[in-house]
Amino acid sequence: MINLNQDIQSLSTFKRNTNELINQMKETGNPLILTVNGKAELVVQDDAASYQKILDYIKQLETIIERKRELEPTKSNNKKALELLKTWEEEGDEQEQTETLEYLS
Repeated sequence: MINLNQDIQSLSTFKRNTNELINQMKETGNPLILTVNGKAELVVQDDAASYQKILDYIKQLETIIERKRELEPTKSNNKKALELLKTWEEEGDEQEQTETLEYLS
């Protein structure tokens, strides 16, 4: 979690105190937000491994979202199939059931 008192610094401060701020990032594990003219402009992280970890998490989340999207039609189709089976059971029309099952096969 970003500490607003420590983890937001001006670019000028970062240039003057680079070693100290790098040590701070290594100790806390938090990135630094660097400002230019009072506006957040840059994010600096302690090492490339932290950045890679974020990219890996994003990839995992994208995969989960994609899998979920792929399953949605299946859920919908399963719901329709269950409704159809319930109708079949209520109506007891064996001929219709046989024709539908042959069609689906």
